[in-house]
Amino acid sequence: MRRTSLVRSVVAALAGIVLVSACSGADNPTSTGTSGSAAPKGKVTLTFWAWATNIDKVVAIWNRQHPDIQVTVSTQSQGDELVTKLLTADKAGNPPDLAQAEYQALPTLVSAGVTADISQYAQPVHGAFSDAAWQLVSFDGKTYGFPQDYGPMMLYYRTDLFHQFGLTVPRTWEEFAAQARLLRSKDPKRYLTTFSAGDPGWFAGLAEQAGAHWWGIDGQRWRVGIDSEPSRKVASYWGDLVNSGVLQGQPMYTPAWNKAMNDGTLLAWPSAVWGPAVLAGIAPDTKGKWAMAPLPQWTAGEQKTGMWGGSSTAVMAKSKNQEAAAQFATWLNTDPAAIEALVTQGSLYPAATAGQSTPALSKAPLFMPNQPDFYASAKQISATAAAVTWGPNVNVAYGAYRDAFGKAIQAKSDFTAALRTIQDTTVNDLRKLGFDVVTD
Repeated sequence: MRRTSLVRSVVAALAGIVLVSACSGADNPTSTGTSGSAAPKGKVTLTFWAWATNIDKVVAIWNRQHPDIQVTVSTQSQGDELVTKLLTADKAGNPPDLAQAEYQALPTLVSAGVTADISQYAQPVHGAFSDAAWQLVSFDGKTYGFPQDYGPMMLYYRTDLFHQFGLTVPRTWEEFAAQARLLRSKDPKRYLTTFSAGDPGWFAGLAEQAGAHWWGIDGQRWRVGIDSEPSRKVASYWGDLVNSGVLQGQPMYTPAWNKAMNDGTLLAWPSAVWGPAVLAGIAPDTKGKWAMAPLPQWTAGEQKTGMWGGSSTAVMAKSKNQEAAAQFATWLNTDPAAIEALVTQGSLYPAATAGQSTPALSKAPLFMPNQPDFYASAKQISATAAAVTWGPNVNVAYGAYRDAFGKAIQAKSDFTAALRTIQDTTVNDLRKLGFDVVTD
């Protein structure tokens, strides 16, 4: 069966279950933001599925100020598990009113008709966000969520060890490779960084910086460009360094990686704005020894970055109180007090442009007291983030990434061949789900 709209129907396959969305609105209504969303009369209680740290404390501020619209938080897991729960709850007819959805997961929910088109409620605050942030929640000319937190990428490096080994902070990826080789020549037990086959979002962000668009909308078709020239450039670059032994090829977020980050085996980490919180947990002995700089650039003098992480606040299509839910979501992501609380209580970096200058971000991260301009620099970097469109089967592409790059590292084979595998797997899955697909 051929689908005629990217955002009104899809067969969503995820986490081992298949949830089939009927093409007719009767069985699987896709809200246009009007039905079931009339202004509430009397007291309204909304349910909000979220996973941000201390989000209940942020919501408590709203509840004190809005006695007629009370929000109950249900703390959930994130990633694929949360998406699966939302798909299941929607099919059963008992989804929450709102949910915190990671950007790469939102298209799956949109395509399955789980989230509401909230364009009429969201449009008035469009200007509070960058165009790149707004694109993350907009599809087919409609808006399905409010940008909540943002994950612009940057480079973290050990200032003490860079000084010890005479390294300079790389401004280009060519310089990054040169510094990696220099370090290996001075101490073969150390590496500048590692390439992780376990973190597809990390690689996707690096590819975005190079100009890759892994998914895009071409009329009523999905365009897939995972195996594109920019992605191949990034894959070839890292593959050459890993296969020659200049960089490690070990996954991140393992006990071995934690130890290497803490003991100085690894000196740098291309990561995102939330990096200090991770470093504080995995490398506590190195507090005050890290600094942040923009990602190295592919062309000297450019200012571009990619995204790794971030989430939105989406209203569910079957909510009976969409307008009230959108009112809360607007407050959560644009109100100065709410944003301040998201930063101080939830340790989130706000997507709202003004929020990136909130007083809570006027000081350096606790883990990096040596860099008082951290958040001022982060705001400048954030403004250079590439605009991205995620597709409806990111989970499939990410699974293929882990498998293909894991095998490439083990075999010391061509990293660009892994991209072809990921592209083929992603395209075949989209076509199996009934989408028209074109490739770059």
